[in-house]
Amino acid sequence: MKTFHLQIAAPDGMRYDGEAVQISVRGIDGELAVLSGHIPFVTALKSGECRVYTDEKIIRYAQYSGGMITVTKDIVRMTSADFRWNE
Repeated sequence: MKTFHLQIAAPDGMRYDGEAVQISVRGIDGELAVLSGHIPFVTALKSGECRVYTDEKIIRYAQYSGGMITVTKDIVRMTSADFRWNE
């Protein structure tokens, strides 16, 4: 599967900066998933679970408190007031 560059940031630092196959989060209008080649958009996020698919078989889970996600042609950026990996 194709990958895209993903950055996840919280006020106290970068939580993820690398390639991903998919990110799934809870937007204000419901659950959303971003894959490589997704159309550009910006939306606010509701607090919930974030799933980052780093390849076809590895999924990392995290909890976050609100935020924003911005999707452009070259990069996907997620920011949150609090982001914690479940590991």
